[in-house]
Parts: sequence; structure tokens; C-alpha cells
Amino acid sequence: MEDFLKAVANLGFPIAVATYLLIRIEGKLDNLSSSINQLATILSIKLGANDGNK
Repeated sequence: MEDFLKAVANLGFPIAVATYLLIRIEGKLDNLSSSINQLATILSIKLGANDGNK
């Protein structure tokens, strides 16, 4: 039982930090994904407009 408590104490902090970072970075990844999709749309519109001028 004592070994189990030591393992929880030693692993609890890294697990908590990893969980916090994953939750925090998830929102940033969603924003990044949205920005990349918007960029792709804008580029396809701009490049499509340039193809019509040739």
C-alpha cells in the first residue's frame, strides 16, 4: 500500500501537468486549424482570380 501511495505521489504531478498542458493547447490548436483553413480558402480565391486574368 505504501508503494502505491509513493507511485501516485511521484506520478500525480507529471500527469496533472500533462493534462493541464493538453487542455490548454487544445484551444490554440483549434484556432490554428481554423486559421489554416481560412488561409487556404483565401489563397484558392486569389489564385483562382489570377487564373481568369491570363
